[in-house]
Amino acid sequence: MKRLKNILSRVLQIEKDKINDQTSPDNVETWDSFNALLLVSELENCFKVKFTMDEVISVKSVKDIKETLKGHGVMLNE
Repeated sequence: MKRLKNILSRVLQIEKDKINDQTSPDNVETWDSFNALLLVSELENCFKVKFTMDEVISVKSVKDIKETLKGHGVMLNE
């Protein structure tokens, strides 16, 4: 979870302690379409995965990101 929070914090320019499962574009002003694409790229590079277009479109929150990563075999330690 630490690596995920580092990426989210850096890309979205928010404090790590403000990140939780409910963090989403609805409550983070900087989570716009451009930063969403940057976030996908950073996550793919960091975790050595490749998201499908359906996965990219379906991700609506940090919880969704964690579940998608888990589906790719990435285990995040809480």
